[in-house]
Amino acid sequence: MEKKELENLLMRFSHLGVTHSKNGALLIGKAPHIAEFAWLNVMYPCVTEAEVCDLEKRLGVAIPEVYKDFLMNVSNGFDIMNCTLALHGCRTSYNRSDLDSWYPFNLEDVQKYERPKNATPEMFFFASYNYDCSKLYLNTSDDKIYYCDRYDATPLKAWDSLSAMLTSEIERIFGLFDADGHCIDEDVPTTPVII
Repeated sequence: MEKKELENLLMRFSHLGVTHSKNGALLIGKAPHIAEFAWLNVMYPCVTEAEVCDLEKRLGVAIPEVYKDFLMNVSNGFDIMNCTLALHGCRTSYNRSDLDSWYPFNLEDVQKYERPKNATPEMFFFASYNYDCSKLYLNTSDDKIYYCDRYDATPLKAWDSLSAMLTSEIERIFGLFDADGHCIDEDVPTTPVII
């Protein structure tokens, strides 16, 4: 997926406002019904190869090429619909006093500290759903994306590629919200539909 393609998908809520944070994050869809400074969708500025290499050292594993390319050329992670789904990235600061700088959830947390006990080395965790902390991982043995529970890496759903997952999940999640960014039915889970 190209950067412009992702940006265009996330712009569905641009009628609610669009701006850039001080550190370059693209903020789409002001959401005062959630909180004073809340935005529905956030795309973080891409990171450099050096930042990715530093992150890999901290992780102790190589980031799969498809996700490395995403971080460096598309977005350093993103949040859709106020973190309904968050793709984690390379967090470069934890300064919470600066409300005009936005940073992604740290990839280190989901990959290193929140891995299910039955995860295998070829599972690279990179995203989570705020509904129940379930996760997405890229399996380096087949390059497919898998959805799993918070504490169990058994695959519950699969996509053939990162791009396919992004397109289908963004469209599915947007369908759960009205034009003003309000959840249509609070009782409906916002996680992937398992068939």
